[in-house]
Amino acid sequence: MSNGGNTHSTTTGSSGMGWDFFVSYAQPDRPWAEWIAWTLEDASYRVLIQAWDFTPGSNWVRGMDEGVAAASRTIAVLSAAYARSVYGAAEWQAAWASDPTGAARKLVVARVEDCPRPGLLSQVVSLDLFGTAQDTARADLLRTAELAVSGGRAKPATAPHFPTSPQAGPPPPPFPPTQPDAGTGTTSTPAAGGIHIGTVTAPDGQAIGINYGQITQNRNTPGR
Repeated sequence: MSNGGNTHSTTTGSSGMGWDFFVSYAQPDRPWAEWIAWTLEDASYRVLIQAWDFTPGSNWVRGMDEGVAAASRTIAVLSAAYARSVYGAAEWQAAWASDPTGAARKLVVARVEDCPRPGLLSQVVSLDLFGTAQDTARADLLRTAELAVSGGRAKPATAPHFPTSPQAGPPPPPFPPTQPDAGTGTTSTPAAGGIHIGTVTAPDGQAIGINYGQITQNRNTPGR
C-alpha cells in the first residue's frame, strides 16, 4: 500500500500468509503506532495497523478481530490512554489468552510513556521506547521483533566487560594522630603502648608528671 509516497507491501489475511505483527494502540498514540509499523515494515516485516489498513468502508471491528487472529504477534503500544481503552484491552487480552505462558511471544508490549502496566500486562516483559534517542529506539524495536520471531536469547554479540569493585575511599587517619617533634618540625607516632602529651612522650604506658616549679626553673635556666 502507498503511504506518503513510499510503498510498503502489507500481506492481507485473506492471502493465507497473515501478518508478522498487528499493532494495537489507542488513538492518542497513533504517531507512535505509525512509527513502529513503518520501522518494522522497513525491515521487511508484514504489519497490520488500523491507520493504514482499515480504509473507509471497511469494518474496523472485524479488522481488529482478524488482525489479532491472523497476526503471529500483537504489539501493544502501552500508554495511560491505552490502559483505559476497552478495545485495546480486548486486543491484548486476546493475544495473551492465546499464549499465557509467553512461550510463543505472541504479545509484545512497547511502552511509549512512563506508565504502569495494568493487570496481566505487568507479567509481560516490556520494551520502553520513550526517553531515548530515535536510533536507539529503532535498534531496540528491531531487536525485540527479531527475538520475538526467532524465539532466541538476548545474549550480546561481544563479551561483557569484567566487573570492577567500587573505588576504595581514602584511608582513615592514623591513631593516635602524629604530632610534631620539638625543634625539628617533623612528626612522630609514639610506640605501641606509649603515651604522647604535647611534645613529651612516655614509653610503655609510663605516667607523665609535670612540675610547675620545674617548668619555671627550666625557663629561667635555659642551659638545663
